[in-house]
Amino acid sequence: MSQLTVYFDDPFWIGVFERIESGHLETCRVIFGTEPKDYEVYDFILKHYSQLKFSRPLAVKEDSSKRINPKRLQRKIKKALQNQGISTKAQEAIRLERETNKLERKIELKEKKDFEKEKRFAIRQEKKKQKKKGH
Repeated sequence: MSQLTVYFDDPFWIGVFERIESGHLETCRVIFGTEPKDYEVYDFILKHYSQLKFSRPLAVKEDSSKRINPKRLQRKIKKALQNQGISTKAQEAIRLERETNKLERKIELKEKKDFEKEKRFAIRQEKKKQKKKGH
């Protein structure tokens, strides 16, 4: 099951794709910029859906797959359209993905910094040896 929610987060229009497969929720956030028309959203889905980078799977409880009364289903759809917000599970998944990306970047930056520091130290040591050899 997939769901797209488009909302306005000043100054941009943002789309949140939610994908639930085998009890795991994956989300992806897309910035549209100006307000997208229906045909632009549809075109975006057709052209770019396969290239979207979804978050790591987050375990969720699936709804039972029993048959739903058509009138109840209509009420659910109407309520979902009135709500116009993104689910808290999607927000949680996006937040977790940002935190993990932040930690990964932090680790990479630290490793790069340490490597540069060791490199500078080795260069200084080599200069010291060259000075001693000169005398």
